[in-house]
Amino acid sequence: MKKNKYRLSFPEDEKRHSWLPMLLKAYAIMDEGVKKDIEKYEKSGKKLACRRGCSCCCKTHRDIPVYPIEIVGIYWYVIEKTKEPIRTKIKSSLILHKKDEPCPFLIDNVCSIYPMRPLACRQFNVFGKPCAEGEDAFYTRPHDVLNPSEHYLARALYETVPFYNIYDEDEKIEFINSGKLNSLVRILQRYPWIELARRISSLNIY
Repeated sequence: MKKNKYRLSFPEDEKRHSWLPMLLKAYAIMDEGVKKDIEKYEKSGKKLACRRGCSCCCKTHRDIPVYPIEIVGIYWYVIEKTKEPIRTKIKSSLILHKKDEPCPFLIDNVCSIYPMRPLACRQFNVFGKPCAEGEDAFYTRPHDVLNPSEHYLARALYETVPFYNIYDEDEKIEFINSGKLNSLVRILQRYPWIELARRISSLNIY
């Protein structure tokens, strides 16, 4: 089987957490698909505007969807993989965060959970000029926003279905197509991340 170059690898953690390989494979599928879609846009003359440090979408989007397995992934990454002082900054941000405010994981204008950012974030890309302060290009100029190929999202979600204790192939497809999986989606900005802040406080890391 050909190895996906976009797949992140945490060998020891993947041995301990059965859900982690599923999530990493899903993210690799999405990253590969988005990369191919971007290349198609660029061949048509469009230039990707997104760059490191550009965080307009993190600030303007108020309804970023996250699946349960992604929430578990964020918990794992923040608790086990982030280092100081970022971890403490994340904790402070989560404590102070209010519902519907910008993403609490945006720290110093950088995504603090970038390797584990949700599928929705991985898909959102803007072409042409960089977004103006406060602009949500999805509404102001949708023609400049990447319209990702849906089959990559379907393939990515398919890899995560065993997380919900569904293993039969037909049942996996039905779980996705029926909308049952989407019914489990939470909104990142409204999720009670205060529990993650408490978990960080209990780490006793000196």
